[in-house]
Amino acid sequence: MSSSDIFTGETIGTAVLILLGGGVCAAVTLKRSKAQNAGWLAITFGWGFAVLAGAYIGTKSGAHLNPAVTIGLALDGAVDWGDVPLYIGSQLLGAMIGATLVWLAYYGQFRAHLTDPEIVASLNPHEGMVDQTAEPQAGPVLGIFSTGPEVRNAVQNLVTEIIATAALVLFILTMGLTKGLATSGTGTLMVAFVVVGIGLSLGGPTGYAINPARDLGPRIVHALLPLPNKGGSDWGYAWVPVVGPIIGAALAAGIHKIAF
Repeated sequence: MSSSDIFTGETIGTAVLILLGGGVCAAVTLKRSKAQNAGWLAITFGWGFAVLAGAYIGTKSGAHLNPAVTIGLALDGAVDWGDVPLYIGSQLLGAMIGATLVWLAYYGQFRAHLTDPEIVASLNPHEGMVDQTAEPQAGPVLGIFSTGPEVRNAVQNLVTEIIATAALVLFILTMGLTKGLATSGTGTLMVAFVVVGIGLSLGGPTGYAINPARDLGPRIVHALLPLPNKGGSDWGYAWVPVVGPIIGAALAAGIHKIAF
């Protein structure tokens, strides 16, 4: 496949993935959204459908949409290492585009949420106003853009991301063992189901990034967007959803080579 195929498929596919995935997080989080407080089931199924849509759109490039998947496939010998930088760069660009589109789609809701007196007061409960000199670990809408732990423990959070990503990448690598699954549209559907399952089973501790571009690209956008009272982008945690999935992908590739 050509460099143009990789760039186009990965950029557009990842943009749609983040648009729909970040969109469901915005829908559940933001005030004045009809889906506010819809809950974790809505988020997990929303992300599953986001993967499904992005992967079908990105078929031309192989629909990795995830640096961890690309690295896992490269370690397994299914992707040329020379193509890996283009894959990852395209995925990161697509993730940033998708996050920006979420902001545009929910522009009014972002403003209503971030200027709500209750939200503003929560940022600085002692004075009822935002402390412009402070850098909170995570702002009130950061969860729309990127992930964060419920219990902040770097080792546990890293292990969670490793395990969840290893499960995803191992499934993708072993799809070829089922005749016809890897070459049919059914394979993409199965991956989407697995993403839902990972969210339901392993998403509770960290929000299941399982994709470095999915977390880093939107986190950069959160830091750059002119959102009032947006708070911090939690850069101290940002390495976990990047490093964890890469280690998980490498682990999955090793297991695949040894066991299958």
